[in-house]
Amino acid sequence: MTLTDDPGALVPWAAPQAPVPVTATVVVPGSKSETNRALVLAALASGPSTIVNGLDARDTQLMRDALRTLGVGIDETADGWQVTPPAAFTGGGTIDCGLAGTVMRFVPPLAALADAPVAFDGDEQAYGRPMGPLLGALTDLGVTVETQGGADALPFTVTGRPDHPGGTVRLDASSSSQFVSALLLAGARFAGGIEVVHEGAAVPSLGHIAMTVAMLRERGVKVDDSRANRWAVAPGTIAPRDVVVEPDLSNAAPFLAAAAATGGTVTVPHWPADTLQPGDQLRDILARFGADVTLNDEGLTVTGTDELDGVDLDLGGASELTPVVAALAALARDTSHIRGVAHVRGHETDRLAALAAELGAMGARVHERHDGLTIHPRLLGGNEFRTYADHRMAQAGAVLGLVVPEVVLDDVSCTSKTMPTFVELWNRMLDDSVTAIDAELAVEAETDPEMHKPPSVFDGLLPDFSDESRSRP
Repeated sequence: MTLTDDPGALVPWAAPQAPVPVTATVVVPGSKSETNRALVLAALASGPSTIVNGLDARDTQLMRDALRTLGVGIDETADGWQVTPPAAFTGGGTIDCGLAGTVMRFVPPLAALADAPVAFDGDEQAYGRPMGPLLGALTDLGVTVETQGGADALPFTVTGRPDHPGGTVRLDASSSSQFVSALLLAGARFAGGIEVVHEGAAVPSLGHIAMTVAMLRERGVKVDDSRANRWAVAPGTIAPRDVVVEPDLSNAAPFLAAAAATGGTVTVPHWPADTLQPGDQLRDILARFGADVTLNDEGLTVTGTDELDGVDLDLGGASELTPVVAALAALARDTSHIRGVAHVRGHETDRLAALAAELGAMGARVHERHDGLTIHPRLLGGNEFRTYADHRMAQAGAVLGLVVPEVVLDDVSCTSKTMPTFVELWNRMLDDSVTAIDAELAVEAETDPEMHKPPSVFDGLLPDFSDESRSRP
């Protein structure tokens, strides 16, 4: 099953239970974060670039369409995407941002270099996503930004000029690191470069800014990040570069969590030994839940045990993992604390409020704090699991459905935002798990002719998440 990319088409989905411990190898598609940065840099470069293994999902399709609106040529083939930058960005069009933070934040600085006004719009739910710091920074640089009703949010129009001088801006990026990345990506194309100074609480997801800086340097751009909360990009040429995009490590989270939740084993091939993706923190996170985690030439392998330990985690550097981590915490034997993620209230939905509501409706006791959640596990029961048009919430619901009967997502189509093949991959993972168990039992039967199958070969194979110590009060 491949999901529609129509954001208005809701697709209810009964999350399948795992009949056996999940045992599979799952190949996940390319990184959204790397793909959209590579597309933007290719559009800004001095010549054509090729992107191989780029993620083909709603967020990246919106990015490609946005760049085409600015005059960028993108030829999509089975061998990769050929990106040809224009001599100058062309304005006059309207860019659909959907619900994609990278589009609504990375593209306006490019529009500031266009020869005519560029309008930005998106899904209605995107109107609530923070944009003020970026729009304020562009205004401080002399870019004309017109919003509706004075709100610093979508929809808005950007009017700049191709020879924009750039300069120094001060902003508060505590609600999203994307504000900093957006300005850095385009900084070399401003006549005087750009200096970005953060003033405020800690910037979340600093790993994503490090990814931006590294990708700029790979293309010959000079970036000074020697001082905390300050980044300076020198003016100059952005060299074209052919790239092979890494697997999306954050999108691997629900599949690896499936192994931890069911006491099975899941391998994600091609896991990079050295990466700037925040999703790499899964190795430590899943180990702290009590799973066995191994990285070798075959990929990253996670093997679960009969129970999950409670955790105390600061996810500020990998906040996109919060929903899946919260799902595992609801299945653990002890109380868990998730901290440092206040900014996820401004993601696709208020993820902390959404998780507290949905886990609570299933029977968990959840205390919502300003910057996180405290989750007290209880015996969970099936329920409608609302996704709030948020792909990460849908992933969390799928993990819970592996061991909790009758979990029904109100909409699984939102996973098309970053993984249109999510349901297909999920079902294949479960099918492969049954095949693996059947093969194992067949080998045992051959070596022991006296062996007889029990009434159900799957009885007792899954961990017990329903003991009396976690029953509802």
